Amino acid sequence: MRSPCACEEFRFVEKRWAKMFSRKTFRLVALLMVAALMFGAVGSITHAQTVQLRILWYNDGNEGEVYRAALDRFEAENPGIKVTLDVVGFSDLHNILQANIEAGTPPDMGSITQLGRFQGRYLDLRPFLADPEAFEANYPESFLNWLRVPGGEDKGIYGFPRSVGVSGPFVNVTLFEQAGIPLPEGDKVTWAEWIDLATKVAKATNTPYAVAIDRSGHRTFGPMMSYGAQILDPATGRFTVDSPGFRAFATEMKRWHDEGLTPPEVWIGGGGAYRAAKEYFVNGELVFYYSGSWQVSAFTREIGDNFEWRAVPQPCGETGICGGMPGGTALVAFAGTKHPQEVAKVMEYLASTEVNIQTSANSLFLTGNLKAIEQGVPYPASKEQFDVFLSNIPKLTEQGWRLQGHPFIDIINVETRDQLGRYFAGEISLDEAIQRLQAKVDEACDKEPNKCVPWK
Repeated sequence: MRSPCACEEFRFVEKRWAKMFSRKTFRLVALLMVAALMFGAVGSITHAQTVQLRILWYNDGNEGEVYRAALDRFEAENPGIKVTLDVVGFSDLHNILQANIEAGTPPDMGSITQLGRFQGRYLDLRPFLADPEAFEANYPESFLNWLRVPGGEDKGIYGFPRSVGVSGPFVNVTLFEQAGIPLPEGDKVTWAEWIDLATKVAKATNTPYAVAIDRSGHRTFGPMMSYGAQILDPATGRFTVDSPGFRAFATEMKRWHDEGLTPPEVWIGGGGAYRAAKEYFVNGELVFYYSGSWQVSAFTREIGDNFEWRAVPQPCGETGICGGMPGGTALVAFAGTKHPQEVAKVMEYLASTEVNIQTSANSLFLTGNLKAIEQGVPYPASKEQFDVFLSNIPKLTEQGWRLQGHPFIDIINVETRDQLGRYFAGEISLDEAIQRLQAKVDEACDKEPNKCVPWK
């Protein structure tokens, strides 16, 4: 049995040990709590430093996959920035963007084709770019001007062409061979010669249709200008629809419909919307198809080895002009972004020659990067087709460049499409179609005269 003294000594040691343990425990717990708070704070700071950016996007072929891969590489090099591709249907793209802008919630960036429609809404990247001069020098001035407010004073850098489009024709080479009719050579073949040859090939091979052109005003403007049309007045910046060239090509297209040379479903059955004639060409039901460079990617995938097809130079009009229409998709930045510096970093990365060569080659789309064109893009397929369209670019007229960049290009495009469709269907005369079209574009310029200004 322990003595009372021994018990007291034990209690004293027990209390002292317990007291020391409590202090140590308290300190340990306190340190753990502080560490946890610090870890949480660091986590919060890290999260706060990750800037989330959004690109309003539409997919054409495999472009979404190609650009997602490029953005993944960018994010790996820039861990503080995350970029989301917000994919919508092309038919809804510009209306969704318009609604977002009017609501004060624009995306940080957007991939769009109606460039003039949003002039004045873009973010000027110039103050935020690491090398604005190099950025600007890499792309055609004419394309960059499409994003600028008309008048010649706006020198902002608002985006770049992630792909350039050039309207132009394709032919089914296999059908020509089956008909025993050689393809014409050279780059001065006229519209009349092509349609005559295509008609003979269709007849000899029992092919349903000789010629087709997409249901789009844009697609008709190049041929009309080749026929001598002056659609845009350089002295005023306003539209002049009624001209011999406009009438001549519209009348020619009406003949195609009346004689059954073209699929009526494209223009007459279009239902007030854009419609491509691609399916007829892909299915081997069409000899001569006027569309554009953006179809090369689709034809490479969808036609495969079913038949031989080829892009050919722009047909010429009786004026000797052999011009198409420029176009393309731009990646632009919007003024409402809260992160202009990060947006500029993304844009500068994607616009760089190295990245542009990769995205153009992997998506099979025509590059607009001048250095990439000079160096050459290693397209894995259909390189000869891209070379044809590249050779067509110097033939584009100044009127074509100006028209495509006009703030009201979408209005004249849609109205030309719809009024000509009614004319081809026999609902209205050509005179009525021209009068309605002229009234519509005049109304737009009268309402916003600052958007219809002389060329400078």
